[in-house]
Amino acid sequence: MKPFLIGIAGGTASGKTTIANSIAKEIKGNIIIIKQDNYYYSFPEKTLEERAQLNFDHPHAFDTGLLISHLKQLKEYQVVQIPVFDYITHLRSETTIDIQPAKVIILEGILIFENKELRDLLDIRIFVDTDADIRILRRMERDIKERDRSFSSILEQYRNTVRPMHLEFVEPSKRFADIIIPVGAYNSVAIDMIVRSIKQKLSIREED
Repeated sequence: MKPFLIGIAGGTASGKTTIANSIAKEIKGNIIIIKQDNYYYSFPEKTLEERAQLNFDHPHAFDTGLLISHLKQLKEYQVVQIPVFDYITHLRSETTIDIQPAKVIILEGILIFENKELRDLLDIRIFVDTDADIRILRRMERDIKERDRSFSSILEQYRNTVRPMHLEFVEPSKRFADIIIPVGAYNSVAIDMIVRSIKQKLSIREED
C-alpha cells in the first residue's frame, strides 16, 4: 500500500500545525508530519540583515524540487534527510532530520497547493481558512515569543511581503482544496469529518 499523503495549506498562523497534530492524534499509528518551512532556501553568502529582508512568503523562497523529491522517496518507503531551518539566523542548519517512511504523511505549509507537481502528489488537500486579523495576532505572539522578533519588524514584514503574497499566491490556491475548514483549528466538527474520511480511505486501501 502506497503511503497516504495529506496536504494542509492556509495563510500564516491559520492553525495548520494544530490541525495536523489533531489529525495525527486521532488517526494514530504510523504517521509523520512534514513542514514546508523546513525547505526554505538558505543564503549564507548574505548578511543577517540582508537575509531578514528576503521575501519568505514567495514560492521561490522554497526548495520545492527537494520537497517533491523527498515525498516521492517516502512514497517508495525510503528514508529521507530533511533540512532544518533556523528562523532567527534565516539559515539552514548543518544538521538534518532522518524521516522514516510511514503509511500516512501530513504535509503542511502556506504554499503547498501553489505548485501543481507538488499538489498532485497529495491524496487529500485541506485549506485552513482563518480570518486575517486572527492570523496576524497569532503570528505576532509566536514570532515575539519563539523567534525573538520585535513588534515593528513583524509589522513591517506583514505589510511588505506576508499580506501581498497571501493575496497573490496563498488565497488563490484555495480553489485546489478538496476541503476548506472555516474558523481554523477551532472547527472540531470539520476535523472529525476529515478524520473519518481518512480512516475510511485507509481502510479501503488496505482491503485492496
